[in-house]
Amino acid sequence: MKRLLSAMLGVSLATSAVAQEKGTFEEYVAGLKEEARQQGISEQILTEAFKGVEYKPRAVTADRNQPEKKLTLDEYIPRAVPDWKVKQAKELHKKHYAELKRIGDEYGVQPRFIVALWGVESNFGRFTGNYRVIDALSTLAYEGRREAFFRKEALAALQILQQGHIAPDEMKGSWAGAMGQSQFMPSSFLNFAADGNGDGKKDIWDSEADVFASTANYLAQSGWDDKYTWGRQVKVPHGISPDLQGREAEKGKYLKEWSQLGVTRYDGRPLPQLDEDVKAWLIMPDDENGRVYLVYNNYNVLMKWNRSYYFALAVSHLADRIAMD
Repeated sequence: MKRLLSAMLGVSLATSAVAQEKGTFEEYVAGLKEEARQQGISEQILTEAFKGVEYKPRAVTADRNQPEKKLTLDEYIPRAVPDWKVKQAKELHKKHYAELKRIGDEYGVQPRFIVALWGVESNFGRFTGNYRVIDALSTLAYEGRREAFFRKEALAALQILQQGHIAPDEMKGSWAGAMGQSQFMPSSFLNFAADGNGDGKKDIWDSEADVFASTANYLAQSGWDDKYTWGRQVKVPHGISPDLQGREAEKGKYLKEWSQLGVTRYDGRPLPQLDEDVKAWLIMPDDENGRVYLVYNNYNVLMKWNRSYYFALAVSHLADRIAMD
């Protein structure tokens, strides 16, 4: 309780400083609306979007407070991908397979990765956030720690409303403004959202087909190649140089080169011999004593979605579990 009060007090003091510099929240919103007008947002959309707009202190608190304890992958993976989630993922993969296959073929993305992202991001659409997106983004822009980022996202959210994909009072998301079942930020929506059911809208809130198509489109445009998987957990020889690990382009090596360095599959078998050899990168998200992986470019694409090794490994792990009998 003390820590929470202290955090809330810190937010309150910081907000007071921001208010002195920028004026009131209402004045900031007025400036945001004026910028939106200049970008072609209609008065009707502005009126509806900002009706009853509120400053959300809890969004600021969430933005500033990061978890204090860092879990290891051995602790994190079972929490992020518990057996019950694997079971649901397999059931939903089977239930929606015809639609997933159609969309996967169109965009060149394996259906299991679409379902895995759906599951890790929003628990298959169950946890999408209940903040009004305009409230959250206006608050975080005004707060100022990442003003340019959140102001740009607020303006992007207004563009989505202008395009008619969702009604202003239905545009809900996380405290950070991540929206819908795929948890797209508004700028990602504008760049990657897709109409999966052909109704002329891109509805990542309530249309599973649009969620699947939007996810697949994001991956496809970011460099996904469905001829390959994401990578694999491996074993490395004792004393392997830590300088070999990392996702920098120059650190990628062909599988035969990793084999020559003594890297094997996790069970000790040799790495796969592919007709068309591919580059892989060695990563040790914890350290050389934790889990070690060789990852392909598809893993790098998952890192574009969320710049967290742990997130990308959770998605990859769930996709592999879906593929298992």
